[in-house]
Amino acid sequence: MGSESGKEERVGRRGNLITASSDENLKEIFHQIRISKTPAVINYGAPWCQVCSQILPTFFQLSNKFQKLSFVYANIDECPETTQHIRYTPTFHFFRDGERVDEMFGAGEERLHDRLWLHS
Repeated sequence: MGSESGKEERVGRRGNLITASSDENLKEIFHQIRISKTPAVINYGAPWCQVCSQILPTFFQLSNKFQKLSFVYANIDECPETTQHIRYTPTFHFFRDGERVDEMFGAGEERLHDRLWLHS
């Protein structure tokens, strides 16, 4: 079961948005961000977080608008090891050249749009 196709099934893709469904997935995503040096944003959230659920459709819409950025959603409950440093949901981490360069706590469509514009 350790085949590439098995891995791909566990990483959800919707357009330009990738969903990490396990610590293993998220570690691989971090690795890809580091080696590809592609600008990226990771949205750390949880299904029980009402604010996270409210901003997620906007996050998806913005992933189609900002094509130069890779968009990742990480459910902190499904990725407990790799997200143990996350203390507030939603938290957004922005990456450039393989390094985290910025973060944003909380939601707000306009704030998120402006931050994405800044990093794209």
